[in-house]
Amino acid sequence: MIHKGCAEKLTEIVEASLPKLTAIGAAESARPRAPGKWSRREILGHLIDSAANNHQRFVRAQQMSRFEFPPYAQDDWVSLQHYNERPWPEIIALWCEYNRHLAHVMAHCNPDALNTPCVIEYAEPVTLEWLMTDYLDHLNHHLSQILE
Repeated sequence: MIHKGCAEKLTEIVEASLPKLTAIGAAESARPRAPGKWSRREILGHLIDSAANNHQRFVRAQQMSRFEFPPYAQDDWVSLQHYNERPWPEIIALWCEYNRHLAHVMAHCNPDALNTPCVIEYAEPVTLEWLMTDYLDHLNHHLSQILE
């Protein structure tokens, strides 16, 4: 089943990334990657925000026959939460534990809900299954930015 595969892959990503993230120094983690770009802390914070939003999607989509979710303004979320002011190890720990929980949610997803149509903002509907696989793609994209 796709959702169990996503759960396993998410767990693998977290476990493989943890030592690489902890190897990044505190000062380096707070430095913007380029002028006007997010720092590594802010990118990981964005991934925490993504986890929070997708957590809602993964659970709520199992509760209804069609799910509509509001958008989130990712720049505002990162800015308003001041991730650069949080200790790097705490951001890493929160990201790890939140994603371990999401893997648990994915693994226990009702297979009948995987085809639930989900509308995010004004986009065309996608399925819950698509949201789960897209979450992994999004996670990998941003982790590569942090770890490059």
